[in-house]
Amino acid sequence: MRRQRKVKILATLGPASNNEDTIEQLARAGADVFRINMSHASHDVLNETMASIRAVEHKVKRPIGVLVDLQGPKLRVGKFADGAVVLNTGDIITFDRSDAPGNKDRVELPHPEIFEAIKPNHTLLLDDGKLELVAKKCSADTIECEVVHGGKLSDRKGVSLPNTLLGVGALTDKDRADLVAGLDAGADWVALSFVQRPEDIIDVRKTVQGRAGVLAKIEKPQAIERLEEIIKLSDAIMIARGDLGVEMPLETVPGLQKRMIRMARQQGKPVVVATQMLESMINSPVPTRAEVSDVATAVFEGADAIMLSAESAAGDYPIEAVTTMNKVAVAVENDNLYQGIIRRQEITPDATAADAISAATRQVAETLDLAAIVCYTSSGSTGIRVSRERPEKPIIALSPKDATVRRMSLIWGLHCVRTEDAVNLDDVVDRACSIAYREGFARPGDRVAITAGVPLGTPGATNMLRIAFVGQDGMGSS
Repeated sequence: MRRQRKVKILATLGPASNNEDTIEQLARAGADVFRINMSHASHDVLNETMASIRAVEHKVKRPIGVLVDLQGPKLRVGKFADGAVVLNTGDIITFDRSDAPGNKDRVELPHPEIFEAIKPNHTLLLDDGKLELVAKKCSADTIECEVVHGGKLSDRKGVSLPNTLLGVGALTDKDRADLVAGLDAGADWVALSFVQRPEDIIDVRKTVQGRAGVLAKIEKPQAIERLEEIIKLSDAIMIARGDLGVEMPLETVPGLQKRMIRMARQQGKPVVVATQMLESMINSPVPTRAEVSDVATAVFEGADAIMLSAESAAGDYPIEAVTTMNKVAVAVENDNLYQGIIRRQEITPDATAADAISAATRQVAETLDLAAIVCYTSSGSTGIRVSRERPEKPIIALSPKDATVRRMSLIWGLHCVRTEDAVNLDDVVDRACSIAYREGFARPGDRVAITAGVPLGTPGATNMLRIAFVGQDGMGSS
């Protein structure tokens, strides 16, 4: 189960894939982390799926991460008397708080927070941006809008508000219940949808309390405005290009993707690129050329992970989708241009001992053509630091904690292995060399770079770099 690539693959589970046999096939095809979407999963389904993933993890003998994705506040219009209406450009429609069935002139908008926040000239996008309206008159109970781009609007379609900062947090009551259920089930990551402000992350952290990594989904213009603060408070971010492309001009999304990847890397935070990566494979066994190029671009940019949504959750070809994504990633990372592009994105290390050691380790490993970098990490922070350097050489991350190796399975380049803490410096060397040998990264006579913290077992105290030879028996000598 050693991967031949460094970027990770995040696959969403759903009706087409959330059984143990398919999960195993997905893991063997290349999925490193599985996403459970709480927009569609009950707590019973969550627990059953988690049990299946852990059973597969035992079979494949490789740590598998699990991301529980919270639904977030879903804003929707009410229902129409005839199920739908057709709105033409220039029409006037009023949103109000009455639950009476709607018509072409008015419809319910059951969200008091919108009435409190919206202002004249703010934009409303309906049904994933298919219809565009602009607010003309706003009161505590009504919003009169003019149709800019019309179309058919049916019951319970979604509403997006790109200009409006809502006065509610990103966690609904359902999200809070789902968050607790996900933590109790053993989720490694929790994803927060529709983040608008740094306070949304702080709110989630109060409940999580370190039991999982907190991943912020960037899909709102308001989040872009405070991006640096949000990244600092998060453990990782996801570039959720679907909703981002609805609420912002489509032509700006590729540039934002590059900006977010670089900002996240600078802060040492993992970044996931998501949405519509192999969309056509929902119904087709092969992707379009444009989709392959899209996946390749994310890999060239140095993203930690690339994600499949409906392709693996509800599509006809979930295994083929993961296999295709794996092939594209391997091909990109073997391209002659890849390492040069990655190196030009080099990140300046922070002025700390741990960051300096990580930067030096990359340089030493490449200068001396070492077989691998082996890092001991209790919390995962050292593994993330070494990964941030994007070394050419393989990285083996060792930790005594199941939670840490599973969480690190999202991080670029990390081959994660659970092992007991070393008892002394000789054991540090022997354990690193024997695992590098056992996992197929080093042969007798090869050398590896080893980073650890002294005193041993102290979280965040990385201050040692050693070079060791792998002996004939797989053990090490400095």
